[in-house]
Amino acid sequence: MKDRLIITFLVAALASSIPAVANAEISVRSVNNGNVVLSGIPDIPPEIGQRLTRYQNVRGAAFRGWTQDGTGIYISTRFGEVSQLHRVDMPLGARNQLTFFKEPVGQAIPRPKDRSIAMTMDEGGNEFAQIFLLDPRNGNATRLTDGESRNGGIVWSDDGQLMAFRSTRRNGRSNDVWVMMPEKPESADLVLASPDGSSWGAVDFSPDGSKLLISQYVSVTDSRIYLLDLKSKEYDLVLGTVDDPSVNLPSGFAADGKGFYFTTDADANFRRLAYYGIDSGDVTILTEGIDWDVSGLLMSDDRSRGAFSVNAGGRDQVYLFDPSSHHYESVSGIPIGRASLGAFSPDNSQLAMTLNTATSPSDIYTLPVSADGLDHGVATRWTASEVAGLDGSQFVEPMLIQYPTFDSVEGEPRQIPAWVYKPKSEGPYPVIISIHGGPEGQFRPGFSSTFQQWIADLGAAVIAPNVRGSAGYGRDYVQLDNGFKREDSVRDIGALLDWIETQPDLDKDRVAVYGGSYGGYMVLASMVHYSDRLAAGIDIVGISNFVTFLENTEDYRRDLRRVEYGDERDAEMRAHLESISPSNQPEKITAPLLVVQGENDPRVPASESRQIVSAVRDTGQEVWFMNALNEGHGLRKKENRDLFLEVVNLFLQKHFEI
Repeated sequence: MKDRLIITFLVAALASSIPAVANAEISVRSVNNGNVVLSGIPDIPPEIGQRLTRYQNVRGAAFRGWTQDGTGIYISTRFGEVSQLHRVDMPLGARNQLTFFKEPVGQAIPRPKDRSIAMTMDEGGNEFAQIFLLDPRNGNATRLTDGESRNGGIVWSDDGQLMAFRSTRRNGRSNDVWVMMPEKPESADLVLASPDGSSWGAVDFSPDGSKLLISQYVSVTDSRIYLLDLKSKEYDLVLGTVDDPSVNLPSGFAADGKGFYFTTDADANFRRLAYYGIDSGDVTILTEGIDWDVSGLLMSDDRSRGAFSVNAGGRDQVYLFDPSSHHYESVSGIPIGRASLGAFSPDNSQLAMTLNTATSPSDIYTLPVSADGLDHGVATRWTASEVAGLDGSQFVEPMLIQYPTFDSVEGEPRQIPAWVYKPKSEGPYPVIISIHGGPEGQFRPGFSSTFQQWIADLGAAVIAPNVRGSAGYGRDYVQLDNGFKREDSVRDIGALLDWIETQPDLDKDRVAVYGGSYGGYMVLASMVHYSDRLAAGIDIVGISNFVTFLENTEDYRRDLRRVEYGDERDAEMRAHLESISPSNQPEKITAPLLVVQGENDPRVPASESRQIVSAVRDTGQEVWFMNALNEGHGLRKKENRDLFLEVVNLFLQKHFEI
């Protein structure tokens, strides 16, 4: 009864707080057992849901760890509403579900020398995750944290006796480092109290368990490495400076504990793999010849072998690494796409990884590794994720293009990379521009059932640009939209619209923009500047006003966002942020708008969506609004995602006149 009253109140509040358009009444209804409120959205014809069913039931899998004996693996996948943990005992074998929670399982890390698994889970997408210790034999999970704070970043000591983790339990906002004995949760000990608003976290215990390797993340261009003595709790800065910021991301200790591996862009445009000698303070760069960002090094449990990947323009190249010689060799024969390195098997003979391509969902593969750690055999596929009866041969691979934008580099127009998906039928095609979040994110061509559905059923082309400020293209590129240069990235969308006009197989009169989080801001900003060139816009959990966003986002992340967007407490910056905020320019948004939000969003509060909906409706413009009361920063529950896809399809059909 209480829940029903709350839902009724929220629906009524929504209806009363959002003005009607041109004195017309806006329909408001709740669906999905009262968990989703739809405002201004027409009834969805049944045939849309029927057409989307197969795409809504595509699923992938992700590697979560090896079983203790190394004969099986743990994975996460969805066979109900949300992703849960499963065990697979042989390649392409049956999946044995281990957890049955109503919320998705987040981090899941098997405990060394033990059967148990440390895992995280939040409630309703609020991101205040708690840490649990799971017994995979019976599915029993014991909560280890306080039930109130935000926790994560789990790291096990080599012997499995200690767990380091990040938590806000001290004051509700600071990202501190704690250590506990899992059998005694009351033993949780604050070993590093964050002295500022940046994010601190443990990365690795030293082999003897006496030290912690600590990462401090300040911004996408500034991160530092510390060594923490667990006995004295004293910590020393070893890499990174305040005066000359650079990216320094620790990976793990060497086997002898005399040094550690890390990636850095100090004195370079891309992140390179490097080794730091603790006694000498010397840094040795190990990947001088690779001109792309190197991901952090994955080490085996005994630290005798390793692997890393390189983000080569959006696609991953995997390398095997020998810590004893610092030699590395590239891996061949695995699907080209996105690779997430998992773990070496307990006997070091296999490397597990999750692989994803533009035409196949994520699946787990294991790679046989030679005794020297540099040679490998043929990869074995462990999971075969379903595509719900869809014809995979009809899935479209994207092509990488470069289009010119408004400014120049060395006298030539700057080129913006973008991935373009086109239907196999004849054009001209309507176009959906999908803009990533971050802002320092990067679109990488992994599998998207949504993209494939738009291509097949709507006959639309999809373009995913990596506008300035995107990661993956070097230190210089990622800083091109900082502070007062924020709208330069929006101008890159304008340049993309110019490019679309030059393509005879693309319909310049039927272009929609789509994006979430910062990508949602980019949608709204694009509509402010280019509504006359857009058929529609879809904003998902997007920022509509940088000042109200910074004032209302959760405390634990506010200072991190100020580094990127600008500090609203500075008068000049505040005026700039107000001037570029879409909620202050609603009259310029003249194309139809769909806004999607999760009520429990701790990152971009729901107020950001409500204020843009209200402001644009005040001008008399059409706005559809979908608010999920049991979600956070995005939609994780299947019934909500299914509804979202149906709403999006109805919206695009209407405004593409399909």
